[in-house]
Amino acid sequence: MHLVYPAVLSTLLFCTGLYGVLARRNAILVLMSVELMLNAVNLNLVAFDVWLRDTLHTGQALTLFVIAIAAAEIGIGLAIVLMVYRNRGTSDVDKLRDTAERQEPEAPAQKAEVTA
Repeated sequence: MHLVYPAVLSTLLFCTGLYGVLARRNAILVLMSVELMLNAVNLNLVAFDVWLRDTLHTGQALTLFVIAIAAAEIGIGLAIVLMVYRNRGTSDVDKLRDTAERQEPEAPAQKAEVTA
Protein backbone atom coordinates (compact mmCIF):
# COMPACT_ATOMS: atom_id res chain seq x y z
CA MET A 1 0.00 0.00 0.00
CA HIS A 2 1.30 3.39 -0.92
CA LEU A 3 1.38 5.99 1.81
CA VAL A 4 0.43 8.75 -0.61
CA TYR A 5 -3.24 7.80 -1.00
CA PRO A 6 -4.26 7.95 2.68
CA ALA A 7 -2.04 10.99 3.23
CA VAL A 8 -3.76 12.93 0.43
CA LEU A 9 -7.20 11.83 1.62
CA SER A 10 -6.30 12.83 5.17
CA THR A 11 -5.07 16.22 3.99
CA LEU A 12 -8.30 16.82 2.09
CA LEU A 13 -10.40 15.81 5.10
CA PHE A 14 -8.39 18.03 7.43
CA CYS A 15 -8.62 21.03 5.09
CA THR A 16 -12.36 20.53 4.72
CA GLY A 17 -12.73 20.43 8.50
CA LEU A 18 -10.54 23.50 8.91
CA TYR A 19 -12.67 25.39 6.39
CA GLY A 20 -15.78 24.34 8.30
CA VAL A 21 -14.38 25.60 11.59
CA LEU A 22 -13.32 28.94 10.15
CA ALA A 23 -16.31 29.66 7.88
CA ARG A 24 -19.35 28.30 9.72
CA ARG A 25 -21.42 30.21 12.22
CA ASN A 26 -23.57 27.39 13.53
CA ALA A 27 -21.99 25.77 16.59
CA ILE A 28 -23.15 22.26 15.66
CA LEU A 29 -21.50 22.52 12.24
CA VAL A 30 -18.32 23.73 13.93
CA LEU A 31 -18.36 20.65 16.17
CA MET A 32 -18.89 18.41 13.13
CA SER A 33 -15.92 20.07 11.42
CA VAL A 34 -13.73 19.42 14.46
CA GLU A 35 -14.77 15.76 14.31
CA LEU A 36 -13.81 15.68 10.63
CA MET A 37 -10.37 17.03 11.51
CA LEU A 38 -9.93 14.40 14.23
CA ASN A 39 -10.90 11.66 11.78
CA ALA A 40 -8.25 12.94 9.37
CA VAL A 41 -5.68 12.58 12.15
CA ASN A 42 -6.94 9.06 12.87
CA LEU A 43 -6.53 8.12 9.23
CA ASN A 44 -2.95 9.38 9.29
CA LEU A 45 -2.15 7.48 12.49
CA VAL A 46 -3.42 4.18 11.11
CA ALA A 47 -1.79 4.69 7.69
CA PHE A 48 1.61 5.38 9.21
CA ASP A 49 1.20 2.46 11.60
CA VAL A 50 0.60 0.11 8.65
CA TRP A 51 3.36 1.68 6.56
CA LEU A 52 5.98 1.42 9.33
CA ARG A 53 4.86 -2.13 10.23
CA ASP A 54 4.97 -1.29 13.89
CA THR A 55 4.81 -4.43 16.05
CA LEU A 56 3.27 -2.56 18.99
CA HIS A 57 0.60 -0.94 16.78
CA THR A 58 1.15 2.42 18.45
CA GLY A 59 -0.78 4.32 15.77
CA GLN A 60 -3.85 2.17 16.23
CA ALA A 61 -3.67 2.51 20.01
CA LEU A 62 -3.45 6.30 19.70
CA THR A 63 -6.39 6.20 17.31
CA LEU A 64 -8.50 4.47 19.95
CA PHE A 65 -7.58 7.18 22.47
CA VAL A 66 -8.45 9.92 19.98
CA ILE A 67 -11.83 8.29 19.28
CA ALA A 68 -12.59 8.09 23.01
CA ILE A 69 -11.61 11.71 23.57
CA ALA A 70 -13.61 12.82 20.52
CA ALA A 71 -16.71 11.03 21.82
CA ALA A 72 -16.40 12.79 25.17
CA GLU A 73 -15.75 16.12 23.46
CA ILE A 74 -18.77 15.87 21.20
CA GLY A 75 -21.00 14.84 24.10
CA ILE A 76 -19.99 17.75 26.28
CA GLY A 77 -19.92 20.19 23.36
CA LEU A 78 -23.39 19.19 22.21
CA ALA A 79 -24.75 19.55 25.75
CA ILE A 80 -23.27 23.06 25.98
CA VAL A 81 -24.69 24.02 22.58
CA LEU A 82 -28.16 22.76 23.54
CA MET A 83 -28.14 24.70 26.81
CA VAL A 84 -27.00 27.86 25.06
CA TYR A 85 -29.72 27.38 22.44
CA ARG A 86 -32.36 26.97 25.14
CA ASN A 87 -31.20 30.10 26.98
CA ARG A 88 -30.42 32.37 24.02
CA GLY A 89 -32.59 31.00 21.24
CA THR A 90 -29.72 30.75 18.75
CA SER A 91 -26.65 28.64 18.14
CA ASP A 92 -24.94 31.30 16.02
CA VAL A 93 -21.34 31.58 17.19
CA ASP A 94 -21.08 35.29 16.34
CA LYS A 95 -24.09 36.17 18.49
CA LEU A 96 -22.73 34.24 21.47
CA ARG A 97 -19.77 36.53 21.86
CA ASP A 98 -21.53 38.61 24.52
CA THR A 99 -21.58 35.58 26.82
CA ALA A 100 -18.00 36.27 27.88
CA GLU A 101 -17.87 40.00 27.16
CA ARG A 102 -20.47 41.66 29.31
CA GLN A 103 -20.20 45.38 28.81
CA GLU A 104 -21.99 47.74 31.09
CA PRO A 105 -23.50 50.90 29.63
CA GLU A 106 -21.22 53.84 29.91
CA ALA A 107 -22.18 56.50 32.42
CA PRO A 108 -22.65 59.98 30.99
CA ALA A 109 -19.60 62.15 31.35
CA GLN A 110 -19.82 64.51 34.30
CA LYS A 111 -19.10 68.10 33.54
CA ALA A 112 -16.81 69.85 35.92
CA GLU A 113 -18.34 73.01 37.30
CA VAL A 114 -16.07 75.97 37.28
CA THR A 115 -16.47 78.29 40.23
CA ALA A 116 -15.19 81.78 39.97
